[in-house]
Amino acid sequence: MAVAITSTLPVVEMRAGIPLGRLVLGMDPFPTWISAVVGNLSPLPVLFWFLGVCDRYCTTQQLPWMRRFLDRLYARTRRHHTALFVRLRDMALVVLVAIPIPLTGGWTGVLASYVFGVPFRKAFGLIALGVAIAATAISLMVNAGIIMWS
Repeated sequence: MAVAITSTLPVVEMRAGIPLGRLVLGMDPFPTWISAVVGNLSPLPVLFWFLGVCDRYCTTQQLPWMRRFLDRLYARTRRHHTALFVRLRDMALVVLVAIPIPLTGGWTGVLASYVFGVPFRKAFGLIALGVAIAATAISLMVNAGIIMWS
């Protein structure tokens, strides 16, 4: 449970959950991997829904300053990253999530899919693939460290 909860947290996600399970709690690799992936994916549908609610709230509640801020943020993001996103299409989202460094991962994948208008059903599958790749990479690194230091 600790691995899953740690993996739900933004920024650290599985980069903290998997080492916690393997190094601190002494869990086996596969249960650690499963707990981290499930924990990382669990808050994403709520986050996607919440982004839509916030976006609609800014429009319907007549918050012009917030609407301008969001429009500028979306426009800037699209201007700087649309070429890459169009060229790589679905792989861009998978790669964004799969790279196990800070500020990439499931949370960032949801934000990117929302900004670029990827439907949630399609985005969730791509994000889940990226999360699985990232969890595998992190697990391999942690297991290699365990082997090297033992």
